[in-house]
Amino acid sequence: MKTLYIECTMGAAGDMLTAALLDLLSEEQRAEFLHTMEHLIPGVAMTAHPAEKCGIHGLQMQVTVKGQEEESRDVHPGEDQQTAHVHSHDHEHGHEHHHHDHDYPHGHDHGHEHEHHHDHEHGHHHHHATMAWVEDTINGLELPVEVKRKALMVYESIAQAESAAHGCPVSQIHFHEVGALDAVADVTAVCLLMHLLAPEQVVVSPVHLGSGQVRCAHGVLPVPAPATAYLMRGLPCYTGSIRGELCTPTGAALLKTFADRFAPMPVMTTQAVGIGVGKKDFEAANILRVFLGESGEAQGAGQASVNGEVAELCCNLDDMTGEAVAYVSELLLEAGALDVYTVPIQMKKGRPAVMLCCLCRPDRQPQLTRIMLEHTTSWGVRSHRMQRCTLATRILPVKTKYGKIRVKQGRGFGVEKCKAEYADAAQAAKKAGVPLCKVQRAACKALKKR
Repeated sequence: MKTLYIECTMGAAGDMLTAALLDLLSEEQRAEFLHTMEHLIPGVAMTAHPAEKCGIHGLQMQVTVKGQEEESRDVHPGEDQQTAHVHSHDHEHGHEHHHHDHDYPHGHDHGHEHEHHHDHEHGHHHHHATMAWVEDTINGLELPVEVKRKALMVYESIAQAESAAHGCPVSQIHFHEVGALDAVADVTAVCLLMHLLAPEQVVVSPVHLGSGQVRCAHGVLPVPAPATAYLMRGLPCYTGSIRGELCTPTGAALLKTFADRFAPMPVMTTQAVGIGVGKKDFEAANILRVFLGESGEAQGAGQASVNGEVAELCCNLDDMTGEAVAYVSELLLEAGALDVYTVPIQMKKGRPAVMLCCLCRPDRQPQLTRIMLEHTTSWGVRSHRMQRCTLATRILPVKTKYGKIRVKQGRGFGVEKCKAEYADAAQAAKKAGVPLCKVQRAACKALKKR
């Protein structure tokens, strides 16, 4: 099973996650990704630079809006907290500043970088973006639908956390930084990289949150900040002797959105290691590492593996429209279901009906059960556990005369199969004006020649 392990011994932030995931790609793939990001949002530039901490080399991201980048730093013991905030550039006062990427405006350095979600108040006006603005902005980007869906899930998590932290409805939440264009670039960058890497499971280590205090417009707050603490509820995390904010709200939301589980590193054959370097200096190397490889039984022999239990949730529906069933199916998939499908059945009094079925990992069962009960007319949900066997799979990009196509390859039990990724093949077929099946055959043929 293609597995991505994220090591958060120095917390997590959007820029460091971006850098670490980007470090997994080939030079050609990196250039293509950065080209996409460069033309994604007008005025926002994203660049990657080699960097090192404590002798460990990796990549460091820089996001600028119209050539400007802001930096700030943590509040340290004995420091004048009124002057703790510093900027790396001057602002012009009296204009509407739309593009900040810091959320704890006064009291942290860009070293775990730029995603925090509290009010900026330093003399010039900031654009206060609502969730509706965020949705419109992301939906308007030229990105795959799945990438935009994941990005919106990240923002929904942050909005809920901010709502709980500030005691106000989600509809009244204003993103002072996370809603800014540079932060949209951070979130969408991670979501796009996860889409390109296409891991079958994501495992995240317990998360180091940091300690000390961070200054914001509301005053000096403890680390972890309230939004981060809310997002990390029920998840393994810890503080330590390092003073500073290591895990930002955006970092926490990204981890929560993509993680299939939080656990120590599984037994896996590592194929690549990516390193994201932060800008702060600590006594420990300020890096975030990601490991990409294969996990599961007999993966080295190309055998299928038993990947543990899955749960199947079912309910019978005879009084819902097709549109309503489709809607709840989308909600289940967005919440982490492995698959959602319907089966035609007949209920009492000869009524035609459907059975809505949802496959999920056991840890997602309570959440998905609630969605089925809340958004369907059913009064109950049945469930049972089963073992799942899968082929050892990987997704490889291949070059065809129709362009680059990603192909999923599966092996095990003496079986070998491949399938072109639909979105890539459909786009290429439309552009070339040829049947979809022709592109799919060309992609699989190219894979066999590798």
